[in-house]
Amino acid sequence: MNSQALRVLFVTPECAPWVKTGGLGDVSAALPAALQALGHDVRVLMPAYRAVLGAVRARHVVARLMPSGQFPQAELIAARLPSGVPIRLLHCPALYDREGGPYQDASGADWADNALRFGLLSYAAVALARRGGRAWRPQLIHCNDWQAGLVPAYLHYFPGPRPATLQCVHNLAFQGLFPPQAVATLGLPAESLNAEGVEFFGRLSFLKAGLRYADAIVTVSPSYALEIQREPLGFGLQGLLAARRERLHGILNGIDEREWDPARDAHLASRYDAAHLEAKRANKRALQERLGLPPADDAMLFAMVARITEQKGADLAARLAPRIAALGAQLAVLGTGERAMEQELLAAARAAPRSVAVRIGFDEPLSHLMMAGADAFLMPSRFEPCGLNQMYGQRYATPPVAHATGGLSDTVVDASPAALADGSATGFLFHAPDAEAFWTAIGRAHAAWRDAPTWRALQLNGMAKDFGWGPSARAYARLYETLAAALRASA
Repeated sequence: MNSQALRVLFVTPECAPWVKTGGLGDVSAALPAALQALGHDVRVLMPAYRAVLGAVRARHVVARLMPSGQFPQAELIAARLPSGVPIRLLHCPALYDREGGPYQDASGADWADNALRFGLLSYAAVALARRGGRAWRPQLIHCNDWQAGLVPAYLHYFPGPRPATLQCVHNLAFQGLFPPQAVATLGLPAESLNAEGVEFFGRLSFLKAGLRYADAIVTVSPSYALEIQREPLGFGLQGLLAARRERLHGILNGIDEREWDPARDAHLASRYDAAHLEAKRANKRALQERLGLPPADDAMLFAMVARITEQKGADLAARLAPRIAALGAQLAVLGTGERAMEQELLAAARAAPRSVAVRIGFDEPLSHLMMAGADAFLMPSRFEPCGLNQMYGQRYATPPVAHATGGLSDTVVDASPAALADGSATGFLFHAPDAEAFWTAIGRAHAAWRDAPTWRALQLNGMAKDFGWGPSARAYARLYETLAAALRASA
């Protein structure tokens, strides 16, 4: 343990491999492990969903939370993540033991009691901070997204010993909005429901509570930290964020380099590294066979793995699918999301079955094979707080074609003549979130792919970049230490 080691409680609604709906699940597994490797004493807190309890074998109850107001009785179960990081599972069958996902039921509708479910998560974090006993009490609470946003608010409205708090925003579009009567249900004082408190256009906002009262705010890329201080990506909170800009930081997410390593990836048909890129061809053939596409080496294969939503630009991919087919290239899409966009993509596949393949659903092994087997990876997101797939793509020698927004612009170096000349280019960026700009970038990528030396240089440039969690974890650790020191000084 280093001399500056801190006790950190990492509060999250999901954590891979047990529960994952997007990048937050990956971050919640990887960042605590990276912080632990730096010597910090990190413990994760998350709900004990049914799927989690089914996956965890060695566990025991370490604390009980008695009923309080509308919150039912709950237990804290101690276990460990596969990385060895300790985790506390908030066990409350009435709120978490049910079919469906962490936020929605099997039909895709939000759970009606989400305010109570995630209010209890924040309440439990505060209980650990204030009643954790002499054995372990956090010096800092790292609150992830709106689901943990009430932690700073509870600590503000109910004075007492407290740790430092950090509110991390993975996607500002999701704010945890609930009817105003939820304030009383969650035990917050009535005076908190105002524009200077937790109120957002007449409703309670969990995320605004965190942004208002946390000691620091972090977004998952430097560019996104700037974008959310203005419209349209501020989503109504840009004024608050701009006012707190001195406490707003952008720290780029990393990737799990053990899970995403083409030299060791068990999901691939053929493993490879920068010295053996010819093995990538076997993965392309395997992917084409898996998806029912002709095994054509001379057809450039574009892949997209994403939620099928407007934010991710899935509609742009669907609109351009016929043009990609006419180009003599192939398109493979994997994801799930909005039904209308799913149907549009499936229609494109039916219209050009030898050029377009679409798989609706979540398939982790297939996503790895697509990353390795594709020639280029598409990320036309209208906004992207960080994004991980563009980093996976570069690590797998699959240059990204991406909209220049948020973390995409922070991690992809456009193949401009200057960047190609100095050896920094790793992909293709476009600056207007529309089909024509996206198509122009696809055309640039297709032309570069036909120039073998240029393409090989792009692949090697991307593979040489360090996207691991080490630099990001050190940045978080420095911020933690600053916040803890400031809290000690003010005591």
